[in-house]
Amino acid sequence: MNLHSIRQLTIAIYTVNRHAKTAPDNKELYELKKKALDKLISKGHATKIGLHFVDNPKFSKQHSTTLVRCCDFQFHMIPEKEDFTSLPHLGQQDQTSRNPQERMSVRTARKLLIDFIGVPPKINPKKVSRPPKKSVHKMQNTNNFRSSYLDGR
Repeated sequence: MNLHSIRQLTIAIYTVNRHAKTAPDNKELYELKKKALDKLISKGHATKIGLHFVDNPKFSKQHSTTLVRCCDFQFHMIPEKEDFTSLPHLGQQDQTSRNPQERMSVRTARKLLIDFIGVPPKINPKKVSRPPKKSVHKMQNTNNFRSSYLDGR
């Protein structure tokens, strides 16, 4: 695997991650990101740098994420148990550090990552739920009913 293809995979992870942050159903995108980063780490193309505190913790409970570097990009992922003992804690996230701005379509990014990890993530297919049809009842004898409010009488 050459440096160009690793960089393309990294841009695909960046694209998927960026879209997952605003997607209404983001589980599949985050799963793709995680599996791709895990595979890059296992092959030695990405490294875990340390732990960061989460900026906006859920339910006001402080927790940490693992910082991963691949090429000139940095990503956060959910830490594994051994990360807390093997990685240094870096404290708060550096707000001035940004990934390079790259463009790739989400469709292309998903295809690259699925091809790389081998199988698509297992996500339950969306169940299309339709709202129940409202029954329309016809009003009968509407000629006999008069409203003084609507008629002005």
